[in-house]
Amino acid sequence: MENSQTQVAELFSLSGKVALVTGSRAGLGRAIATGLAQAGAEVVLHGHHDDLGETEAEIARAGGKSRRWIADLLAIDALGARIDDLLAQTRVDILVNNAATFIRQSALELSLDRWREVQTVNLDAVWVLCQRIGAGMVERGAGKIINIGSLAGLQGPVNRSAYTASKHAIIGLTKALSNEWAGRGVQVNTVVPGYFKTGRQSPAYTDPVVQARIPAGRFGEPEDIVGSVIFLASRAADYVTGHQLIVDGGWYAR
Repeated sequence: MENSQTQVAELFSLSGKVALVTGSRAGLGRAIATGLAQAGAEVVLHGHHDDLGETEAEIARAGGKSRRWIADLLAIDALGARIDDLLAQTRVDILVNNAATFIRQSALELSLDRWREVQTVNLDAVWVLCQRIGAGMVERGAGKIINIGSLAGLQGPVNRSAYTASKHAIIGLTKALSNEWAGRGVQVNTVVPGYFKTGRQSPAYTDPVVQARIPAGRFGEPEDIVGSVIFLASRAADYVTGHQLIVDGGWYAR
């Protein structure tokens, strides 16, 4: 029995792995980064500014290891070189594309510049990260890419057209890369969070109708997403690819 438990634990262990989590300053990104570190991975913390101290300290308190990588995802023309700089220092076994920007505005009022800003961060940067880091994974014959999606990528919320389009595209990109790389030992999946309390202001948090529609009866906490990401990052998910894992307290099923 003890041997079986050890074998199961090893399936979920990330010991010896290096994970990059974009947008790991706060919210879901911080929880994911800390959880991966607790599972044994060395975590590369990404931020737009060098303000990752709280996440770094939280990982250190948990006995984990981390390093910082500062890159502006909106500066898309320079992103490839920044990724190459990182890869010159370390390989990346697990890529979690969590960073995203969000605009709440009606489609008739949304400017093309703002539309492009959202697509650059939420889609173009994800593509560049997947392509550059995925190349090393394909070469080694092993790797995990986990794209953080949104229920907006499965539905069509009002006044969020740019964000919704980007998240629908992420699901399509996940499927396409999965089909290309599954035979090369690389799994690509999407985690789709529902309504989570991440510190970002949202009218949903004070709307009793929204909470009442969630079968679990509450909004998600950042820690609620950690297990799903660890699973997809681990050997336990070696035969899971091209999948959308919805973590929403039952919202989408209702």
